[in-house]
Amino acid sequence: MKKEQITYFHEKTKLEGYAAYEGEAKKPLVLLFHAWTGRDEFICKKAEELARLGYVGFAVDLFGPGKIGTTHEECGALMQPFVESRQFLRDRMYTAFEAAKKIEAVDQDKIGAIGFCFGGLCALDFARSGAPLKGVVSLHGLLEAPKGVSKEKILSKILVLHGHDDPMVSTDNILQFQSEMTRAGVDWQMHIYGHAMHAFTNPKAHDPGFGTVYNSLADKRSWIEMKNFFSEIF
Repeated sequence: MKKEQITYFHEKTKLEGYAAYEGEAKKPLVLLFHAWTGRDEFICKKAEELARLGYVGFAVDLFGPGKIGTTHEECGALMQPFVESRQFLRDRMYTAFEAAKKIEAVDQDKIGAIGFCFGGLCALDFARSGAPLKGVVSLHGLLEAPKGVSKEKILSKILVLHGHDDPMVSTDNILQFQSEMTRAGVDWQMHIYGHAMHAFTNPKAHDPGFGTVYNSLADKRSWIEMKNFFSEIF
């Protein structure tokens, strides 16, 4: 497996994505958007798992090299500028997109994205930006539509994998998202896992008091759904 750090810049901020893939043949690119912790080991390992499935996995860096939150306060501070300005987030994601496309093994016509928690919001926002993606997967992501950005035609299919007991996404959030996607004419689907809370794919995010609980069954099922989705769209 080939693994490489790829440096790119946005508004003079140095960023460092992590790419993983096997072989030199052209293959689909999957962008991975990290949770509010930053581009950590979890998201890089997911990029490697995608590489084993035959994709170029590219773990996007939104915060900068080495910027990893270790407390809720640190993570919140890292994420806040992007939540406050979804246009800023959109612009930064596009810089990662352009950097990842330059990888020689990437099939330019087959690009998708996934995201976890805050990264789920990122993946959905990237689809909302009109990015030329085949499909986007949100895993226990935040669903609120952005404000203060232009509304573009969504070109990608959408898969949302959500925990029923997620305290960070309300029933109204879900209904509003579903209505938004339906009005936009998007090919969308949502799978909801019973007894699953926020961050159900990440054992290290296990914090019941905060509402983040690892669920091995939901983790396994969601990865299978993601694989099936990418098999369909690619």
